[in-house]
Amino acid sequence: MPSYTLKVNGRDYPVTVSSSSMPLLWVLRDVIGLTGTKYGCGIEICGACTVWVNGEPTKSCDMDVSSAAGKAITTIEGLSVDRSHPAQKAWILHQVPQCGYCQSGMLMSVAGAMAKGHHGSEIANEVNNLCVCGTYQRIKTAVSGL
Repeated sequence: MPSYTLKVNGRDYPVTVSSSSMPLLWVLRDVIGLTGTKYGCGIEICGACTVWVNGEPTKSCDMDVSSAAGKAITTIEGLSVDRSHPAQKAWILHQVPQCGYCQSGMLMSVAGAMAKGHHGSEIANEVNNLCVCGTYQRIKTAVSGL
């Protein structure tokens, strides 16, 4: 069985997996135990599984663990330990989540756009994650001040 060391949220995790093609999402959730990243569609469309890989928002559902080895991975748990990231503060202030399922991926995409220097409507235009509950108006309101 293949073994890798993944750097997740600044910490090294040695992992042994059944296959080198196991999706990063399942390694994060089932092997490492970081369950904030969610499974949505499995085909890189909805964005619920968004994490950062080397600082870039990346859909983890279709990225092989072998492709992630040696790269810096940030999950929602690593965005901030105390919900102090500006996107998290905006989410709380504007009560964005309804069911909340897509929100960790949405936050990672928004924070990724912010890290690229985008603000307000630029963020809204860049993020293409899906929200089944349709909280897009609250998301738009939350990112308008970022």
